[in-house]
Amino acid sequence: MREPVFSGACTAIVTPFDASGAVNYEAFGSLIETQIAGGVDAICVCGTTGESATMSIREHIAVVEYCVKKVDHRVKVVAGAGSNDTSAAVYLSQHAQDSGADALLLVTPYYNKATQMGLIKHYEYIADRVDLPIILYNVPSRTGVSFTAETYKALSENPKINGVKEASGNFSLLAHTRFLCGEDFYIWSGNDDQVVPMMSLGAKGVISVAANIVPEVMVRMSHLCLEGDYQAAAQLQIEYMDFIDALFVDVNPIPIKTALNLAGQDMGGLRLPLCEMTPAHLEVLRASMVRMGLLK
Repeated sequence: MREPVFSGACTAIVTPFDASGAVNYEAFGSLIETQIAGGVDAICVCGTTGESATMSIREHIAVVEYCVKKVDHRVKVVAGAGSNDTSAAVYLSQHAQDSGADALLLVTPYYNKATQMGLIKHYEYIADRVDLPIILYNVPSRTGVSFTAETYKALSENPKINGVKEASGNFSLLAHTRFLCGEDFYIWSGNDDQVVPMMSLGAKGVISVAANIVPEVMVRMSHLCLEGDYQAAAQLQIEYMDFIDALFVDVNPIPIKTALNLAGQDMGGLRLPLCEMTPAHLEVLRASMVRMGLLK
């Protein structure tokens, strides 16, 4: 029986940039240390929140390598390695494996609008060429394609496919997946506002944006669920709903990177086509941070 890559909270970590737009490794190392001190169970590097879509292949590989070395086995490292090109996903996956990452996060191929059979072939092709456990990533709002529960069932039969980061917001899909797939096909929430309801349906935790700035909160929320205390977890989920909403008032990772900068952590700017928040959205974020005691 497969064991989950992690249980609890995994930070979908931001990639800091310096004034020239290059990766700021000093700030990145500091953010990693903050996450580990906050008790997170894993770190996901070079995902959506890490602006991987704007990175060169060389940068992507270097950032994964740095994260693995900095973490130094203290928590699990999940390396983003997805692509709309299957061969590129294999390349990134093999380099992540060589770097010492613990698992891979592979988003559905975007733009191509692959069929369900195409998705199965894509992931099986990658799985045949790496040894690391694979976490699928379903985020149809970004990619234009979603898994079906039947496709999850087919992929769950591959021993290297550990489970899925579910960010579709589709609870019917989640329930049908839990019905069709074995107990060792694991699910993680990809949405910070749905951690508790998804874990009540059997998810093992969350791959979290909010954890970049409130790691202790996301750890406690997910661990309360793992302990079966859904009432206390729900209270925490509700308490932080306004702030979580504010973190998605603009497209991720614009608000979380802005929030970290407002809180005094130097994460730098964003890479085009991502850009700064509008004044109205910035005020929403700032006001929510003040209410939560994250900003004076």
